[in-house]
Amino acid sequence: MGDVYDATIERIKAQGGDKSRLGMGALMWISHAERPLRENELCRALAIELGSRDFNTDDIPSIETLIGCCPGLITVDKKSSTVRLVHFTLKEYLSAHPDIFSSPHSTIAEACLTYLNFQQVRALSDDPYVVLDCLEPFIHYCSLYWGDHAKRELSDYGRSLAIELLQEYDDHISAPCLTWDIECLDAEVENYSLRLSGLHCASFFGIVEVAAALIEMQGYGTSERYCFGDSPLAWAARNGHEEVVKMLLGWEEVDPDESNNYGQTGRWHKIVLFRSL
Repeated sequence: MGDVYDATIERIKAQGGDKSRLGMGALMWISHAERPLRENELCRALAIELGSRDFNTDDIPSIETLIGCCPGLITVDKKSSTVRLVHFTLKEYLSAHPDIFSSPHSTIAEACLTYLNFQQVRALSDDPYVVLDCLEPFIHYCSLYWGDHAKRELSDYGRSLAIELLQEYDDHISAPCLTWDIECLDAEVENYSLRLSGLHCASFFGIVEVAAALIEMQGYGTSERYCFGDSPLAWAARNGHEEVVKMLLGWEEVDPDESNNYGQTGRWHKIVLFRSL
């Protein structure tokens, strides 16, 4: 099958222009995404223009166009409306040829962060019930996974995009999106704050350089208005991000004995972390 895939990849590249860009881009996203992408998510992902401040919906390709640009290599699962590679051997082929895509996780992180920084997205309400009913289909993927891609590969441009997002993160729709997902909140959500600081987010994902930059610009700072009163240190520790924990403990402002709404401290989370290593 390797020879067949070699020839097909070369055919995609030989199309040139937008067809080549869309074809290779679709293969990159499908093979490196953190979860299967729905049709409308993949189409929006490939319409993002890095460096743009606004999202031009006229640039969104149709799923039929994407399938045509990847002859025989991708298909739509009609039951789940997700786009997948045509066969597991294609996934194995792409994994065995990492040079086919240049810095795929960095590219995906930049696209997600560009999307979250679009003016149209920033203008969306961060009300938790609006989040649950959000009709913008790519919001949730970008909010939940940009940090996972950035953790693997982060360019200087991606770092600047992340800092731009996280400097005003507590009023951004992606903050409650992330909180809903990681805390599995129930109907009593009105009793809690779903807001997060940018430093909480960077600590959750374990991105050391972004967390350090935010502290230098904004200080450490914790607040009970953030979800369940957990400190950034606690978020880093409970997710096993040893480098971020060590970095945070190097700052005088960080108090490992600061407790959350349940009486748990950053020191308690730190003990959990180091017992698990």
